[in-house]
Amino acid sequence: MNQIFRVLIADDSEHAREGIRYILSTDPRFEIIGEACNGLQALEMTESLMPDLILMDINMPVMNGLDTTKEIKIRYPYVKIVVITVSDDVSYLFEALKKGAQGYLQKNLNPQSWVEYLVSVVMDEVPMTRGLATKLLEEFIEVERRPSKKNPLSSREQDILKHVATGYTNRRIAEELSISENTVKNHLKNILQKLHLENRVQLTNYAHEQGWIQK
Repeated sequence: MNQIFRVLIADDSEHAREGIRYILSTDPRFEIIGEACNGLQALEMTESLMPDLILMDINMPVMNGLDTTKEIKIRYPYVKIVVITVSDDVSYLFEALKKGAQGYLQKNLNPQSWVEYLVSVVMDEVPMTRGLATKLLEEFIEVERRPSKKNPLSSREQDILKHVATGYTNRRIAEELSISENTVKNHLKNILQKLHLENRVQLTNYAHEQGWIQK
């Protein structure tokens, strides 16, 4: 069975969102879980829905797509973000990467190109020069991703951390917090990336060392 990737669409144009819905409907691996009309709404929906992938328009009201991308990547580094635009200006590509995006798509590309590209993004096989992407990301956003001495986790993430330290499975945590198991998995993935850790054992030990939870 193919893995399902949960997608949030952020675009202030209903026509554009309709087109994106159509493109994604051609591949059963993509499930659209929400649509935002501006950057602030996209940020709020990311917190509540915990998507795997966000398709982010650049020009939106309230908060533009590039600033929203930067804020989401600071709070939820696990999320894959692909910026979408009608422009072919290469400067947008560099700005998107500097803000933390994993990719960049033009709205006028054919649907098959979209699907192939998005699959490569969520599978960590982005069809671009890996060295270029790595250099840009390291240079412009590494500082933002370093964990602070203070607890950088949200209240929800701290709740999940406490349950992880207790030894609960993802399913048990989902039942205790009345959220989906997939949401728990994404929260956990986000926590590990924020703290630059690899697994639940390291996470538990680190949390004890920092005094965030008691033995």
